[in-house]
Amino acid sequence: MTRHGVTSAAPFPDALEPLTGVRFFLALGVVLFHFQLYWTLPPEAAGLLNRARLGVDVFFILSGFILTHVYLQGERPPDYRRFLAARFARIYPAHLFILLAMLGLVLAGPVFGIGLEPGRFNPGDFVQTLLLVQAWFPRDTLALWNGPAWSLSAEWFAYLAFPAFAWIAIRLRRRPWVIIGLATAAFIFLDAIYQAWSGKVLPRAEDSMGILRIIPEFLFGIGLYYLGQGWTWSRSVAAVIALSSTMVLLALMQTGADDRLIVLAAGPFILSLAMLAKSGVRTVLSHPALLFGGEASFALYLVHIPILMVWRNAAQALFDLPGDYRMQLAELAAMLVLTLVAAAAIHVLVERPGRRVLRGMFAPMSSDPSEARRSVHSDQGEPL
Repeated sequence: MTRHGVTSAAPFPDALEPLTGVRFFLALGVVLFHFQLYWTLPPEAAGLLNRARLGVDVFFILSGFILTHVYLQGERPPDYRRFLAARFARIYPAHLFILLAMLGLVLAGPVFGIGLEPGRFNPGDFVQTLLLVQAWFPRDTLALWNGPAWSLSAEWFAYLAFPAFAWIAIRLRRRPWVIIGLATAAFIFLDAIYQAWSGKVLPRAEDSMGILRIIPEFLFGIGLYYLGQGWTWSRSVAAVIALSSTMVLLALMQTGADDRLIVLAAGPFILSLAMLAKSGVRTVLSHPALLFGGEASFALYLVHIPILMVWRNAAQALFDLPGDYRMQLAELAAMLVLTLVAAAAIHVLVERPGRRVLRGMFAPMSSDPSEARRSVHSDQGEPL
């Protein structure tokens, strides 16, 4: 392994396939985390899955990494209007489709004799979720129209604040350890503030002030990108480090390590996967099926809770089951297959065409080659 000065940085390839492929496993981990809350296995049988919820933090770091790769290569930040238009087109079609589907289900529930808790789905939370601001403020209750969308609210906040991140990135890109140090200091500070206020560590921030969680993690991803840009690894070194960082991350999750330590370990994990692409190492993460799964992971993440809710309510109504009934593995497997199929359909039929339409309306293609490149590669690896 050799170390080049950052001033003569070796660029990453345009497409970072391992970071796209791994998105499928990250989203699947979050799905299985929520599913295992209702299955028949004892809690100790699912140690890894209990921590799979921290895949959200991996995605936050990944967003900073990928958006640096796409938008922060020159001396200036991207055009802010075009940037926001592209990001809106990326996240909103699937979000709006699933949110409106949830509205239809809530309105139709009483017609089919499915009772809903009073106040559980209220107009105020609907409007906040529609506008993607439900994770921006202190809350005493969860915004339940689509629970996973809280992280999308945090992502939208990071997009709106992107000029501030870009200002730091462009000025410090030749000193990536300084950026990583700033991210670490911000995490420690915000973690202390959040603990004093809520009694929880920062990686537990979700609907209530979840935006605090993405700020240092997004910045961490930026620093990691510039750090890796200045490194050149041989194929064998890249493969060994990627395998080692993956094993360390999984071991920390399985053994119940502190959430904050797992978030820290996610950084080397992401960087090592990007270095696989830079070193020309191809793995299973570059398989076309996993690349498609990674591209559809956003839809998978957003749709799994609505399907879980509908499935369990239907089972209770049809078979007169109690609200806290435990699901057998065969039932969980059938629901998982349905969820994967629904996610693929939403990705192909809603996400892709919706993205093209919105980008054509708000951010038409530019003759600038750098803008054309961004339109092609700005979706790899993020968001969740």
